[in-house]
This record gives sequence, structure tokens and C-alpha cells, in this order.
Amino acid sequence: MNFNKKQDTADKIMTAAIDLMAERGYKGVTTEEIATKAGFSEKTLFRHFKSKQNLLESAFHRYHYAEEMKDLFDKKIKWDLHTDLMMISRNYHRIMHQNRKLIKISGRERENLPGFKESTHKHPEQLKAFLTEYFDEMYKKGKIIQTDPERKAVAFLYMNYGAAMGGINNDPILSTFSIEAFIEESVSIFTRALTP
Repeated sequence: MNFNKKQDTADKIMTAAIDLMAERGYKGVTTEEIATKAGFSEKTLFRHFKSKQNLLESAFHRYHYAEEMKDLFDKKIKWDLHTDLMMISRNYHRIMHQNRKLIKISGRERENLPGFKESTHKHPEQLKAFLTEYFDEMYKKGKIIQTDPERKAVAFLYMNYGAAMGGINNDPILSTFSIEAFIEESVSIFTRALTP
């Protein structure tokens, strides 16, 4: 089986798992049901993932944001604070919305599956590292005030995480304005606070 066909099979199984687990929970779905929904045998599922937990973890890593954010920081940063933070925030919210089913699953299941909580924390840790490095480099370039880059990274990350989770959970506090308005306001505040 060539790589593309193998990846396509894995993607179909992961998508089926996400849909079923979002609807009925991790324990409410069998591997046989996942395989059937994906159009494959249970044997194919196990050949690709070995276990249901490994399938969920693989889906989380395939579809969450670390790789896409790494690419963004590597190739699209302009070294203009407002422009960069707008781009980072917009992409973060797009990815979080796109993966809302998976995020709901991880929120419900992280305490029930050994090692899953730690595994799901890898993405925010990587984003925190990218942001910390970015703020540090911006200071070295004289484009922001001296500050603790890691604290700023955490503040920026959690500001966006809170809004993303509010959107995913239909928090009524966010119903009076769009996510784009939130991004523009929060990035403007960050930009004003950090600009020399």
C-alpha cells in the first residue's frame, strides 16, 4: 500500500472516530462501529492504530494546530507586531473552530485515558514556545518593550484559548460580537501595550 493510500485510509478512520466520539463519547463507541462508518474492517483499523486510544491520540495530533502553527511562524511572520498577532490569532481561531469536535472529545476524555492529558498538552506547549521565541526576537529587534516573553506568550495564548472555548461551547457572553471583532480588539490592546 503506498503512502497516500495508507494516509487516506487512516484519515477516513480518524474522521469517523471523531464524528462518533463527539456524538456518543469515547466509551460509547466501539472500534467496529468506527471501522464500519469509515468503510473498512476492524482489522484495518487495528493495523493502522493498534488501539482505540492510539486512534484518538493520532487524530488529535493529525488535526490539531502545532504543525500548521510551526509553518506559520517559520514562513509567514512579517516582524510587525499588529500584523503578526492578527495572523496568529485568526489562524488559531480558524483551526480551533475547524477542530471543535475533537476539542470537545479531548475535554471530556482527558481525565479518563492514561497519558492522553499529557499528549494533548503538547500542542499548546509548542505554541507557547513559538510565541515566546517571537516576543523575545521582537524585543531584540527593538520592536516591543522589554518584558517577560514567556508570560506574554501565555497571556496571549490563554486570551485566545478562552475566546475559542467560549465559541465552541456557545457561551452567551460572546453572542454580541463576532470572533473577528474579538481578535481585532484583543490584538489592538496587546499591540498598544507592547509597542515602545
